[in-house]
Amino acid sequence: MWVVGHPCDTCPVKGYRHLHSGKVRDLYQAPDGLLLMVASDRISAYDVVLPTPIPDKGRILTELSLYWFERLEDLVPHHFVSTDVPAEVAGRAVLCRPLEMFPVECVARGYLAGSGLADYLATGSVCGVPLPAGLVEGSVLPEAVFTPATKAAMGEHDENVPYAEVAATVGAAAAADLRGLTLAIYDRAREIALRRGVVVADTKLEFGRSPDGDIVLADEVLTPDSSRFWPADQWEPGRSQPSYDKQFVRDWLTSPESGWDRVGGGNPPPLPDEVVERTRAKYVEAYVRLTGRTFS
Repeated sequence: MWVVGHPCDTCPVKGYRHLHSGKVRDLYQAPDGLLLMVASDRISAYDVVLPTPIPDKGRILTELSLYWFERLEDLVPHHFVSTDVPAEVAGRAVLCRPLEMFPVECVARGYLAGSGLADYLATGSVCGVPLPAGLVEGSVLPEAVFTPATKAAMGEHDENVPYAEVAATVGAAAAADLRGLTLAIYDRAREIALRRGVVVADTKLEFGRSPDGDIVLADEVLTPDSSRFWPADQWEPGRSQPSYDKQFVRDWLTSPESGWDRVGGGNPPPLPDEVVERTRAKYVEAYVRLTGRTFS
């Protein structure tokens, strides 16, 4: 069962039962009951999976998540178990614990950008959290804020929701724990990244509950797919910031060159080689800057 529109760059893994394919990841059940989570080279933009993969993207997402799991494990347990995976997905897959996932995207914002900026300009707040007047795009917030969102179905947009809605969905105690953990993780990552010359403007996290009742950090963590990373030495409030992510892809898709009518629908065109190469370079640079390691 493959999601319609996905390039099938991950073949079924022998001996593992395919459970689900998202925009980027494929999930399998291992013979021992663990889950095999495979990060593909697929890339999505505007809630559409594009027909052109970005080479090594799956490896970068996996290795960067493992880097962060290690640096956050004193704050919250994680789902990662092992990288002892089948050879055909080695380097871009992990074995992890099955969890009962919370139906909420846990977002922390330390800077004003994206949907947070749109909310602020319309209401003076983000997800019901009032912010000071006079902020502009890229402004640093007085303190990081928790701005949860719904988990949208494939092809639909995540929607920011008030904290009270999260509490009504998962319970007051769990909502408070999710907010506290999200902000603690963001503060830790922000400090580490700034020492590496990278601003973590915001990040999206996912959590689940283990059979023994613990809240566990899951999925990917602090990657260019789930976070806004800006070069610290180029940060300048009042304008769009340079970033380590798929902005080259978004810009090309909305340019006259692509010929894609985003509003009218239809399949997006293949990406030009230059866009693919520049996007890959940004993902690699994010990994190298944040970890201090080389990538080859």
